[in-house]
Amino acid sequence: MITMPARKPRRTAAATRRTPLLLDRAAIKRQLADDTYDVLVIGGGITGAYAVLDAASRGLRAALIEKDDFASGTSSKSSKMVHGGLRYIEQGNVNLVRHSLLERHRFRKNAPHLVHRLPFLFPILEKDGIFDARLAKGFEGLLWTYDLVGGWRIGKLHQRLTVPEVLAQAPTLRAENLSGGLMYFDARADDARLVLTIVRTAAALGATILNGVRAEGLLMETDRVAGARVTADGDTFDIRSRAVVNATGVWTDELDAKADDGHRPQVRPAKGVHIVVPWDKVRINCTVTVPIPGRARRATCTRWGNSVVLGTTDEDYQDSPDDVHCTREEMDFLLDGANTAFEGKLTPDDVVGSIGGLRPLVGGGEGATLDMRRDHHITVGRTGMVTVTGGKLTTSRHMGELVINKVMTVLGRRGKSRTTDLPLLGGAGYDAEAVAASGGLAAHLGERFGTEARFVGDLIQDDPALAEPIVAGLPYTKAEVVYAARAELARSVDDVLSRRTRARLFARDASLDAAEAVGAILGQELNLSEAEVDRSVAEYLAAVHHEKSVLLEGAAA
Repeated sequence: MITMPARKPRRTAAATRRTPLLLDRAAIKRQLADDTYDVLVIGGGITGAYAVLDAASRGLRAALIEKDDFASGTSSKSSKMVHGGLRYIEQGNVNLVRHSLLERHRFRKNAPHLVHRLPFLFPILEKDGIFDARLAKGFEGLLWTYDLVGGWRIGKLHQRLTVPEVLAQAPTLRAENLSGGLMYFDARADDARLVLTIVRTAAALGATILNGVRAEGLLMETDRVAGARVTADGDTFDIRSRAVVNATGVWTDELDAKADDGHRPQVRPAKGVHIVVPWDKVRINCTVTVPIPGRARRATCTRWGNSVVLGTTDEDYQDSPDDVHCTREEMDFLLDGANTAFEGKLTPDDVVGSIGGLRPLVGGGEGATLDMRRDHHITVGRTGMVTVTGGKLTTSRHMGELVINKVMTVLGRRGKSRTTDLPLLGGAGYDAEAVAASGGLAAHLGERFGTEARFVGDLIQDDPALAEPIVAGLPYTKAEVVYAARAELARSVDDVLSRRTRARLFARDASLDAAEAVGAILGQELNLSEAEVDRSVAEYLAAVHHEKSVLLEGAAA
């Protein structure tokens, strides 16, 4: 049995479960069709997830639907940073940084199993760097500001490093122009798992959540939004609700137009991409920020287990939001930046995975998306629908709180948010140091499920074969696939390999070899027909091959 070292838990209804929260898709569909809700949240990214959790924690009858899978849009394709945003201090947006750092602290308190401290290293170079020794002094002033407005809560202040100290963290950095470094501390999280854990916490508090549900239209009563007509698994039905939240990110304008014929587009998508290379090609122990020749934006290189994630870009995007991938040009751009900063030579053959996502920025104009502010926007339309867009992952809890404050106004009710100190499932009683020290499978499961890792461990105790890896070279087990089907509403091979695990990102080609095994487990657990399993496997293989063709061959995205 896998057991998790624990400390005394904070007592909450969601955090003290003695049995796993199992989610039955057919039963949830019936509930959505039969019940009337106080609030229906449309959109299962990070913002919608925290909105439905906030609503459920206040005692509202709440539901969330997502047309594809939880976090399948922007929220599984972010930089995965839970941070204050040092760049925003440079832009003069100190208030956003102060608030983001407070929310970072709350994330680390409420989800210690998912949000981990991460050191960031800025090399100081005599030439061709982000800044030289002369500018480093001024930049260190920004770091002091960062620490003082809230960075200190992470338990460490920024540090000035000598050349040997820099090379100890990043031994493959080109040393010929290196004169030292600056290090500060932020945090990171598996964004897809974070979203999933938030919606499952909402479900534990009574919310109704379901993926694979598309809002085809909105229900209206006397010119007020009163729910949505949806399709799910080939069925069409109505979900009735007294209030509706549009949290669909880059698809916001599409849904707003269904509520108001006179709606004018507000969202300006900005594309960001990341690529993944093996750690032994770069050998860094933190996040290293490096210059990109001829570009204003810095690139980040972040160790993630035995991989390094390189990112990101920030460019206007005009094509379909449903088919976003890293292109050959974008990959070459990131590889060039890494090769400028590090010894050795990264090539396209070294890239083992990639993601492309869209940030739903608000506003128009001709300026670069890089310079646009990341503040959130919450409005109530003339038909009463509450729309939220913009913002960032780090401030999602507070965005959810503000959204439900608006919902309470629409409903004519009162009630304060309770999410400030609400642990997410698996977070209460979690001891990160003890779990890390345990090593092996226990540490792997602990850092994904927190104290709920014991439920996955129970599956392995009942059937030791489930401890076997599902993807060659990665630690994910067959038990995690079973758990994804029973407790995490995984419906497809893509749900499992792209988001319940991150195999598609960290080992794209190996994940192809695992698709049939994942399909077989899902077929058994979800009682799928052979044809349904074959279709799920084929769709995953086709999606990955398309991703590779865009990345390596320059095919149209």
